[in-house]
Amino acid sequence: MSQLLFELPLQAAARAPTARCLHFRGRDSDYASLAHSVDRCAAGLLRLGLARQERVAVYLPKQPETVHTMFGAARAGCVFVPVNPLLKPPQVAHILRDCNVRVLVTSADRAAALAEVLAECPDLRVLVSCGEAAPPPPPAPHIQVLVWRELAAPQSLPPVHRVIDTDVASIFYTSGSTGKPKGVVLSHRNMVAGAHSVAQYLENTPDDRLLAVLPLSFDYGFSQLSTAFHVGASVILMDYLLPRDVINQAARERATGLAGVPPLWSQLADLEWPQAARESLRYITNSGGHMPRATLAKLRAALPGTQPFLMYGLTEAFRSTYLPPSQLDQRPESMGKAIPNAEIMVVRPDGSRCAPDEPGELVHRGALVSLGYWNDPQKTAERFKPCPGQDPALVLTELAVWSGDTVRMDADGFLYFVGRRDEMIKTSGYRVSPGEVEEVVFATGQVADAAAVGVPHPRMGQAIIVVAAAAPGQGADSERLLAQLRAQLPAFMVPQHVIWRVELPRNPNGKYDRPRLAEEVRALFNAEGELR
Repeated sequence: MSQLLFELPLQAAARAPTARCLHFRGRDSDYASLAHSVDRCAAGLLRLGLARQERVAVYLPKQPETVHTMFGAARAGCVFVPVNPLLKPPQVAHILRDCNVRVLVTSADRAAALAEVLAECPDLRVLVSCGEAAPPPPPAPHIQVLVWRELAAPQSLPPVHRVIDTDVASIFYTSGSTGKPKGVVLSHRNMVAGAHSVAQYLENTPDDRLLAVLPLSFDYGFSQLSTAFHVGASVILMDYLLPRDVINQAARERATGLAGVPPLWSQLADLEWPQAARESLRYITNSGGHMPRATLAKLRAALPGTQPFLMYGLTEAFRSTYLPPSQLDQRPESMGKAIPNAEIMVVRPDGSRCAPDEPGELVHRGALVSLGYWNDPQKTAERFKPCPGQDPALVLTELAVWSGDTVRMDADGFLYFVGRRDEMIKTSGYRVSPGEVEEVVFATGQVADAAAVGVPHPRMGQAIIVVAAAAPGQGADSERLLAQLRAQLPAFMVPQHVIWRVELPRNPNGKYDRPRLAEEVRALFNAEGELR
């Protein structure tokens, strides 16, 4: 079994070099070519003088260079940082500065949009421009600009930095409960164990063709690569405009596996699936939020030969539970049980185990538990705490992820989601921090007070609603405010509505009374997520 992340595609190439690996815009590449590309990228990064474990960010859509950069950085003994291609320059700059990125791989047009913020990234040394467009001028004197063919030119691989399975492989950024996104630090062991576990219960084989439509900056999206490479399957890279494009591509490429989030499944469930897709899809998976029962029923009717796997995961521990398809009818609301090589506990605040059906906090222990949050010991200590119930004779303390999610476990060991303890908004498969939205709202100068809350939405899971009080001299102009937010926030973070108030409710400590505010706002919307 592979011990290091980059060994997954290299070992697959050794087993079957001519097997199809990636499909992108009508072109196939095999595992042998992927292995060569990974080695060339690793050699290029080492030639730039990168030290062991230095960070390499990739800010691109799903395309071969994205894959080559991530696995090439790991091959070199560096750390890759996938940046969501939907993010705008302020969010990208935060990530680059937060983890001291040395090399950024992106496209010429994206680099041009980032020019102003890149000048404020003192640790960035090299910008690599992909694509046919002319590379941009250096955004600052301390940044060198290369084109992709220079980085990935054919060359022998010099000695790589030695790493072991507990070393850092990647940093995935996820929204925190307040403020800026935080980097979840993942080791080679975390990512390889995750690939092995998921491939085990999905029963993946080299014959599988996985249609990858989720961002590779999302751990669930990246899993399509690692799981496929673990078994030598192929991956179809796709960025789609319309939901129908997804099912047409699934039919055209005879996809056998498709991963999605609830908003995407809600859109796909109402479409007519081509016969070729109905015949080829062996399974579909859902994570990133609860799939509504009505959506699941439509999908099962449209895809009678396809097995649905409903899953629950944390970026801090990759994946935690899955519900076997055989249990769908008996337990349609269940999150299932722990995935292979993980233990899921339900505990009280003191760490003692809850009784059957008693609500408690979900705690995940095992090989998939990440290394904490990058450069944030306080938040790491809040979420990564000693594992409940470990033997007091153990000298070293095992850490587990305390999820912040309230669940219950029935007498048969199946888990059910109850709610979250924090104010995170789960929309379109993303976790969105209210504080991050509010920061941009305040920066417009149009508001004196503002709070972001989530309301149930049948397609998105939750819709973001901003409640605001206009600043002195400013009118309650929703369209003007939303226009400014669209320019500063990725689409999934833009509020659906702005509700204006003279003042916002506060608790005795002077903070926004978020529970009361959320309750009041939710009462304004119907089951379709529309204002009453």
